[in-house]
Amino acid sequence: MALKAAGRKAMWAIVGQIAVIDIVFSLDSVITAVGMVDQIGVMVAAVVTSVGVMLFAAKPIGDFVDAHPSVKVLALAFLVMVGMALTGEAFDMHIPKGYIYGAMAFSLAVEALNLRARAKRRALIKEA
Repeated sequence: MALKAAGRKAMWAIVGQIAVIDIVFSLDSVITAVGMVDQIGVMVAAVVTSVGVMLFAAKPIGDFVDAHPSVKVLALAFLVMVGMALTGEAFDMHIPKGYIYGAMAFSLAVEALNLRARAKRRALIKEA
């Protein structure tokens, strides 16, 4: 009986941690949305969408990132890029969003090609 109570307590502690992490990332989304767009409706939609994605896709995305460490580096590079854009905006330096999104899309395409090439190499190794 004590074991079940301890399990329930641990489960609620985990649920609490997940909720706190969601709140922190939601604040991050709000800060990013404020820096990237001028319309309030777009900001609200971005935050609501990001929370929904986090709740339903966190596990599969986390597993994918754990299996592919280069994706983790790419995600961190994207965060640095957005952070630098926001810092530039704070100092009244306008950086066209197209440059930022274009660089991100190009980086993502290169990484997708790398992931595909790695998968093909693994398949060839398994066949040998």
